Amino acid sequence: MAHRITVVLAQGQSRHPAKKKLEEEIVSQLLCEPSLEVVVVSHLYDLSADGPGMLCLQGIAGDMIVLSWMYPRAARWTLARNAIQGQEGLTLLTEQAEGEKADEIPTDNHGEDAPHLIDSLKIPLRKIYCLDLRLRKEAKVYLQEIRRISEEAKITIIEPALGNITGDASSSRIPKSNGKAPGKPVIIKEETKRRWYPVIDMSRCTNCMECIDFCLFGVYGVDRTEMILVEQPDDCRKGCPACARVCPENAILFPQHKTPAIAGSQKTADDLKIDLSKLFGAMEPVDAMDLAIRERDEELMLTGREVVGRNGTGNAMAEMGTDRDGEQPAQHTTEKDDLDHLMDQLDQIDL
Repeated sequence: MAHRITVVLAQGQSRHPAKKKLEEEIVSQLLCEPSLEVVVVSHLYDLSADGPGMLCLQGIAGDMIVLSWMYPRAARWTLARNAIQGQEGLTLLTEQAEGEKADEIPTDNHGEDAPHLIDSLKIPLRKIYCLDLRLRKEAKVYLQEIRRISEEAKITIIEPALGNITGDASSSRIPKSNGKAPGKPVIIKEETKRRWYPVIDMSRCTNCMECIDFCLFGVYGVDRTEMILVEQPDDCRKGCPACARVCPENAILFPQHKTPAIAGSQKTADDLKIDLSKLFGAMEPVDAMDLAIRERDEELMLTGREVVGRNGTGNAMAEMGTDRDGEQPAQHTTEKDDLDHLMDQLDQIDL
């Protein structure tokens, strides 16, 4: 049967007129493309797992082009955590297109010798293309890329293969091509609120469990196969990216964080280290672990719990006579020193 690709536009959180205009122009132009289905949902990161938005996306059988206000890497793994998987579709719209030279983008050679969780996943053959709406202000750039992908994807789909996508293709929750009124997109309305939770990049994650040892808020868990997962996403402390800093493979993303390497940029930041000497003239740099411990302990204090410090991270927890499910011994807080004040200033900077 003829192939029809679905274009999903995930609306932004902001009501900025320029952003809304870009979204509306893209959708209106796509409705003139007979080979495309158009679906509009709320912000991808804010959709609930069992809400109408995710249920609709789970029901799409076949290739997808997803436009969102997120890095493509973050968008892809946000979908994957909700059982919307596919091979990574290559796009010509990349971060490099913003005027960067090729040699400014480091080679992605993270943990090549270690097995990654993606190797154990059964990913369908269909492709998912993720486009970042923040890259360009002109709708025509996105429309050209969507048309290019659509032409590239014009193939014949073998009917039995559809069941390998996200269940039986007959359970698709979007209208069929011949049942959609001309000139109208499928709009899924869903009341959402801004969320904050970690997203795991399975292509990088080695299941080392550093995150579950470090996080003391019950966000992480393991499935029946002992694979790490974000079990209680809404228990995450808003604005805290500490676990992303301690991940040795930079596999944990917070799509709404101001730091590109944490938000899902393909460009890594050397273990996300922050050199305060470059920012404030401090004598010593602060590495990712020190910053992560400080961020986590600040959140513990805000919830009325005692801080843990460096002795409460990773394997050092065993030295304290406790495990992941045990209670942490009380620690005494101290008054803020000069480094504390520098960290407070850092939090106010949009890196």
